[in-house]
Amino acid sequence: MAWSNQSMVTEFLLQGLSGSSELQMFYFLFFSVVYAATVLGNLLIVLTIVLEPRLHSPMYFLLGNLSFIDMSLASFATPKMIADFLSEHKVISFEGCITQIFFLHLLGGAEIVLLIAMSFDRYVAICKPLRYLVIMSQRMCIGLVILSWIVGIFHALSQLAFTVNLPFCGPNEVDSFFCDLPLVIKLACVDTYILGVFMISTSGMIALVCFILLVISYTIILVTVQQHSSGGSSKALSTCSAHFTVVTLFFGPCIFIYVWPFTNFPIDKVLSVFYTIFTPLLNPVIYTLRNKDVKQSMRKLSTTPSP
Repeated sequence: MAWSNQSMVTEFLLQGLSGSSELQMFYFLFFSVVYAATVLGNLLIVLTIVLEPRLHSPMYFLLGNLSFIDMSLASFATPKMIADFLSEHKVISFEGCITQIFFLHLLGGAEIVLLIAMSFDRYVAICKPLRYLVIMSQRMCIGLVILSWIVGIFHALSQLAFTVNLPFCGPNEVDSFFCDLPLVIKLACVDTYILGVFMISTSGMIALVCFILLVISYTIILVTVQQHSSGGSSKALSTCSAHFTVVTLFFGPCIFIYVWPFTNFPIDKVLSVFYTIFTPLLNPVIYTLRNKDVKQSMRKLSTTPSP
């Protein structure tokens, strides 16, 4: 896609989280620790799933890909935000801004499809256990992951198709720590109402509909689990509750921000921090604390003597 921006604005000024110098240093230290924990936590899950044969199953294959996406989602804007805490002028180029928007929607779209795939995996495992390995074959799992990236790419390109050619002639201040599409299009020198409606239909409503479908699917799964009193019911319940927690943490902030793009709420900046930084951190915490297999595999790998 050619970035043919013919406007006067060549860079944007990010207002960040706070203008206080004392808070800037606190935020720098705090988010540096959070970012490091996010990357290391998700990387540990990926390595554990790859190296531990007992985790070579469809559920953990999808979980490993989710951890990779979360690691990437935490990295598209957080390193620059951390560096900006030490800078007086938080500036990002027009191309850099467009790149952030692209990767946010690429990774967000991919994660939505992957969360749906994980829901489908749990549905098959609990409601159709005898056909689980047939349905969730290696080919199916790889296909679902490839589909998630394809959907993410097309979703990101659809968001940028009209944005890159919008005229920006000032002001150029983005009220956030990264370039988020609802905030950037408001700075255009033309009426962006139609583009806002398009954004609602392709981001906000899709996220809302997918969330509702996921709630329905997990409700069906939990009802099925309660109807069976087998020994694996508690494990299935624990796994599904962990999945549903992740779904809620991811979709909640996205729906709030993208269903009402024409209105700024004070909590928008907090929600942006949550779904781009804290959710990728909480995912490995939730899955490792709620999943005995992952915890046991991590202990096994940590205690295995090196050759």
